[in-house]
Amino acid sequence: MATGVAKIGGKGTAGRWRRWRDAVERFLRRTAGTLLLILLGVGIALWWASRWTPSRDLFPNQGVTIDAANGEVRWGSIKAAGADFAYVVATDGASGVDPMFARNLAQARDAGIRVGAIHRYSLCRLATDQAANFIRRVPRRADALPSVVWLDFDDSCPDRPTRALLLSELATFLAQIEAHMGKDSLIAPGPAFEAEYKVTQGIARTIWLRRDFFEPDYGAHPWAMWQANNHIRLSGADGTVGWNVLRPQGETP
Repeated sequence: MATGVAKIGGKGTAGRWRRWRDAVERFLRRTAGTLLLILLGVGIALWWASRWTPSRDLFPNQGVTIDAANGEVRWGSIKAAGADFAYVVATDGASGVDPMFARNLAQARDAGIRVGAIHRYSLCRLATDQAANFIRRVPRRADALPSVVWLDFDDSCPDRPTRALLLSELATFLAQIEAHMGKDSLIAPGPAFEAEYKVTQGIARTIWLRRDFFEPDYGAHPWAMWQANNHIRLSGADGTVGWNVLRPQGETP
């Protein structure tokens, strides 16, 4: 009699173990399928983000932003990818120079791409020192695109001047580099910088705004240039490049 009870208990335990095992296997299969779908979705999103550019029907003139992180750029490939113009980083603060600037400037022109220079403005350096750095490094040419002043906060620079001081210094910087280049510059504040200093209200210049995939609206007046995607991958450059569009003349939002 005891033996029969033991057999029945053993069968019950084995049955429960099989049911538990089957449930775990079903859960793992469902989880694996869900994870696969998530990974597939992420992969598709990243693939799309690395290739998306605004419609040429809406924005016929489009171009790239390039710096040293993009390596030895093959400018023929950049032009073949659809870049009508390029902006290349030239200088940073009072002494920084992009090591690929001279090469990028010359080879972009050789490829038939119009090009302009970018200066990364520092809140920790005097405007006159920054202007001197830019003027030493960027040649004046009649066919150059208007220079751009890139305005962002930098973790290596803790200074946060008052708005009045920033606008005064920025006006000094612009006056000096514009006298050198012979044309007005653009200002390109990031969203956080603009929120803090409202430079598009205080500096009367054409503005270049930045927002991935959606038109930016954080400036005091409509943008002339929009960096629409900072994740573009092109065969002619290492890493990612910024993709920019020019607002068609005569159009306002």
